[in-house]
Amino acid sequence: MDNIFDFTKISDACVKCGKCKPVCTIFSINQDEATSPRGFIDLLGAYKEGKLELDKNTKNIFESCFLCTNCVEVCPNSLPTDMIIEQVRNDIRKKFGLAWYKKSFFFLLKHRKTMDILAKFGWVFQTCALSLDHKKQSALPRFSLPIIKKNRALPFSAKQSFLKKYPENIKAKIQNKDTKKVAIFIGCMSNYAYTSTGDALVKILKTLDIDIFIPKKQACCGAPAYFTGDFKIVDYLIKKNIEYFETWIDDVDAIITAEATCSAMINTDWEHYLHDQKSWGLRAKKIASKVFLASKFLQEQTNLEEILKSKNKIFDEKITYHDPCHAKKMQGVWAEPRKLLSANYKLVEMSDSNRCCGFGGITMQSNNYHLAKKAGIPKAKMIQETKTQIVSAECSACRMQITNALHLEGSDIIFKNPIELIAKAL
Repeated sequence: MDNIFDFTKISDACVKCGKCKPVCTIFSINQDEATSPRGFIDLLGAYKEGKLELDKNTKNIFESCFLCTNCVEVCPNSLPTDMIIEQVRNDIRKKFGLAWYKKSFFFLLKHRKTMDILAKFGWVFQTCALSLDHKKQSALPRFSLPIIKKNRALPFSAKQSFLKKYPENIKAKIQNKDTKKVAIFIGCMSNYAYTSTGDALVKILKTLDIDIFIPKKQACCGAPAYFTGDFKIVDYLIKKNIEYFETWIDDVDAIITAEATCSAMINTDWEHYLHDQKSWGLRAKKIASKVFLASKFLQEQTNLEEILKSKNKIFDEKITYHDPCHAKKMQGVWAEPRKLLSANYKLVEMSDSNRCCGFGGITMQSNNYHLAKKAGIPKAKMIQETKTQIVSAECSACRMQITNALHLEGSDIIFKNPIELIAKAL
């Protein structure tokens, strides 16, 4: 993939107004101008002009960005800081390579059958390495590895993956000319760990009498590798998915997912990545037109909100809602889940639902876990201040990060995907 942006032009376009600094996740942690958005832009411009060497120091700087897109949202020139950092990370990968555990993880994303076997093996033996908390759907490691730190709450393997649990087609009870048919893109974490999200989505679609198609050969959307800079894996996964989706895309009304990162990757980043491969880009664009975050599709294109309100029930649990960066900023989805949840739950807004939780991708969760932890704690404190029992967000990456931050704060607040809470109301 060639660079989609002219780094020098972007650097020259930065007016140094500083609006990006107060909202920058990494700058809020270390107060270092070099790792502010305008600092990133300056350094990247110098790098592309050959005035800055890509060494371990600059590598660490470019890998410290959380890619939260807060800076893009407030920038008067809408400079794509996140996208140029994603591109330079490919250069970093070429020069420095990837750690063995990242290579292993991306290999598994590329080979679903091997991942299935290891996930099953992991379910059988995970209690040897993890202490499980089923209520919070998290586990504490018994020892440390690069991405497994002691006293760190992590997701654990489900007994059966979502894709293995259901048939490929689930027909609506009532069939007529108006019967909708939707495909479910489950996402890796909801497929292997947070399977209750997929279960809830199936329940909701059944209630709405919608035909469900669960494409069994779907692969990872490519987001973990994209944010890390492994464009070889990204290229493989995107094209594999496009070729597979094209065999059934005309038969469904929509592709829905309860994962903000997956939907943003498919309906935005696939086309960005393929900008210099015109035919592939057009194919990606056609698929993107049918991809929706589940809450958006359910609130706008079904009568689910009306059904929920007809229950005339408000649950005792109070909920606060966190806006995933890939939902509100990249896709404009924030009101839809709130409308659906408010039908049956008391919703309490936190002081800044827009603040990034600090997940940041594989590199942030491994090499830079200390930064992810520092970003997560303020978010956990905001959640605790709401005095609610549940925090919700339509994103498993946020779920993993926030669950850990709340654990580190000693909180009993649990995390639920809004789809799970909506299914409970039904």
